[in-house]
Amino acid sequence: MGTITDSTPLTLRPATAELRPVIEQLAQLYRHDMSEFLGHLPAADGTFGFSILPLFFDEPEREALLIEYGAAPGGFVLTRPTSEGRTSISAFFVVRALRRRGVGRRAALQLLHSRPGAWAIAFQEANAGAARFWRGTATAAVGSAWHEETRPVPPPAPATLPEDNWIFLNTGVRSLPLTARGEG
Repeated sequence: MGTITDSTPLTLRPATAELRPVIEQLAQLYRHDMSEFLGHLPAADGTFGFSILPLFFDEPEREALLIEYGAAPGGFVLTRPTSEGRTSISAFFVVRALRRRGVGRRAALQLLHSRPGAWAIAFQEANAGAARFWRGTATAAVGSAWHEETRPVPPPAPATLPEDNWIFLNTGVRSLPLTARGEG
């Protein structure tokens, strides 16, 4: 892969049929990471189930994007529309070698600003890294013009799953930071 630098190009590529196996492999790493917070165990063959993943390739309103860091797969993003007219980031994953280096923030902001509009982003509060990441990314994207809610995970998910925290923001409207408005 080479050296990790801030100048390495970062692209979000729609996951074509050719890229689907890459997303499926990275999804195993994602599910492994999330098992810490959601209690998922691997199946007898050692793989983690991800029953909704095919929907992001088969349903036209859903999308899978590969995060490319230079020529290397750096992660993926899964998006879908919500019943409230927002775009939801259903899953966001960056490989460990690129975490805490600004790559995830660059990818998330690139996505949010390339598609101005209303967004909904869910995460688990127990995943402290994700909580910090998404709150910081929301502020970087729209200043203070975002809000957060806690909601139960909808059926058919097991009732034992922890509630989701949701960040709601609109990248079509930009708020100035508090200090720029003279309030801080």
